[in-house]
Amino acid sequence: MKLNFEYGQGLMSAELPDTTDVFIPGETVPDPPCIEQTWDALYTATLASIRNPIGMPTLTELAHKGSKVVFVIPDIVKGGNQPTSHRKVAIRACLDELYSVGVEKKDILLLFSNGLHPRATVPEMKTILGPELFGEFYPTGQITSHDSEDYEHLVDLGYTAQGDHVIMNKYVYDADVAILIGHTQGNPYGGYSGGYKHCATGISHWKSISAHHVPQVMHRQDFVPVSTNSEMRHKFDQQGMLMEEKMGKKFFCCDAVLDTKSRQIEINSGWAKEMQPISWKTADKRTYVHWAEKKYDVVVFGMPTNFHYGNGMGTNPIQMMQALSAQVIRHKRVLADHCVFIVSSICDGYFHDERWPYLRELYEMFQHDYMNILPDMNRYGEYFATKEEYIRKYRFANAFHPFHGFSMMSCGHLAEEHTSAIYIVGAREPGIARGMGLKTRATFEEALADAMKKYVGPNPNILALPQTFTTAAVHLCMKDPSQNSHTRDSAPAHPCGG
Repeated sequence: MKLNFEYGQGLMSAELPDTTDVFIPGETVPDPPCIEQTWDALYTATLASIRNPIGMPTLTELAHKGSKVVFVIPDIVKGGNQPTSHRKVAIRACLDELYSVGVEKKDILLLFSNGLHPRATVPEMKTILGPELFGEFYPTGQITSHDSEDYEHLVDLGYTAQGDHVIMNKYVYDADVAILIGHTQGNPYGGYSGGYKHCATGISHWKSISAHHVPQVMHRQDFVPVSTNSEMRHKFDQQGMLMEEKMGKKFFCCDAVLDTKSRQIEINSGWAKEMQPISWKTADKRTYVHWAEKKYDVVVFGMPTNFHYGNGMGTNPIQMMQALSAQVIRHKRVLADHCVFIVSSICDGYFHDERWPYLRELYEMFQHDYMNILPDMNRYGEYFATKEEYIRKYRFANAFHPFHGFSMMSCGHLAEEHTSAIYIVGAREPGIARGMGLKTRATFEEALADAMKKYVGPNPNILALPQTFTTAAVHLCMKDPSQNSHTRDSAPAHPCGG
């Protein structure tokens, strides 16, 4: 069986046994049907959702002339940018509702919820919003990005009952109406994007994010395999609800369940506390795919240079480890305990220093000073998070915030923890991969031969995942729920339960 896997900006071919199983999101098992992808159909469905919110009043009841309204909008990382993307349709539908009760355009702010991600560039703003919305609001200075280091526009809310420090965006805090435009899309971090995850990570501060994107949360047993019933998810909810308590208002959420091509399957609006579980029911059908009939000894996939977090993710060693671990988190239910990953990556030393100015330094530190596993680096989190030059690059040069690297490393350790070995195939600078504890071989065939000799035996069950980083991934499960073998999966409410 000849298959092609992502490699740099192109593809690398592999000759795999004919017994190899192949899974491509949205193709091997079709997604649930999406709403008709015309503007009119999507606008109508979105408007119906907005006018029938779950657990709270409508926008026309919440707003009136003189109301200050902030739209909180996901950044470029996820959600789709097609002309009928959820963001574009939902913002327009909400605006029309607000204008109908006298809210004035001058009282609207569009805020990108980038959290510790790079603040949006002007071209990204145009791409996300489309030319019409961008042209309406940008010339008057009504589009901006969250700046988690701009203390004039942050509010310290104190601590949750669990001791998490919550600091949030002041524009949102001060608004009369705060609208979260989100996506219920499968995510290794807490199950889904959207809902309270949106505000807890998108409009907060590194100290708030350090309550959940750290080893003591991400290395708990409830984090792998992915689930909405984890300590991380509970912390998102707790932080989001504290924001609502201190603001004296609920977020008005408008979340779309998205398919593999980021098309709207279903739209839910209202109070996150009550809306999230309802949106998850439909999202579960698309995201938790009950497909596997056996556990896999070997998983084969490819890593392009540019995906998810941006150009360089597939070559930057810290980002590579996060991407590898995401596959563990999503698919642990179908992996054998001794599973081996074989992954193509050009791994050519491109760190993309402008976007991740601190990761080269982190990588070098990891090679020295008694650093045996990635969690050993965690003690430097606050040191990097307060390093002025890296903060300035986040604020003014569209770089990732320095603490983001520590959330990546906390996740990155899971790949080592839950696999017997990881082979990087085709690395141009193989020492970089070896510096992260990864094995290197020139070809898929050489890597598979070595894995069969050392780890998985002569007849391994092999799973190939082409396009796993170029589509909206799923969480693979065993076809037989009793084989998903995780304590949380036995709960009737969980999609992998019996």
